[in-house]
Amino acid sequence: MAHLPLTLLYRQSFIEDSLKASAETKLKIADACTGDISKAIDTIIKAFNNKKKIMLCGNGGSAADAQHLATEFVIRLSPAIKRPALPAIALSTDSSNITAGANDIGYDNVFARSVEALGQSGDILIGISTSGNSGSINNAFVKAREMGITTIGFLGKDGGASHSLCDIAIVVPSTDTQRIQEGHITIGHIIFQEVEQEMFG
Repeated sequence: MAHLPLTLLYRQSFIEDSLKASAETKLKIADACTGDISKAIDTIIKAFNNKKKIMLCGNGGSAADAQHLATEFVIRLSPAIKRPALPAIALSTDSSNITAGANDIGYDNVFARSVEALGQSGDILIGISTSGNSGSINNAFVKAREMGITTIGFLGKDGGASHSLCDIAIVVPSTDTQRIQEGHITIGHIIFQEVEQEMFG
């Protein structure tokens, strides 16, 4: 049997190590975050039952996660459950709004401005930040609290400055950005699937 070239051996090892690291992070989430995930489920169900909405925001990959998760609420997650649309919006999807805000009032204020325009007391803001130190996310949390909007953070590392600005802080126990992002989308799917199941299943 021919020996694999060193580059292929390295690649195989990298792939295996990455998958194992991702799995290990998720097991740590199970140990550290179950209670906060459950609180988020209860809070979101209550908001929807009270005819309130979910707003989500993030930057970069976290903006994509916000858009992905908002879509799961508006469209559906489980094809087996027939249900009405649930009100959720990703604040990172309007390029004209974001670029005008960045130009006129500074990027750190773009999500807070959208929260001010669209949010109402009793709504929920989910901010997604791997570091917890994003100015645009934290300013949105501050504005949300001023308006009586519940704040939920999908965070990483030690939670950063966001931790104290969140009513519910779900902190992925990792310092690796990739693993944190993978944890966030998994947590989002768990929360959203259970909300859908409990409300309509």
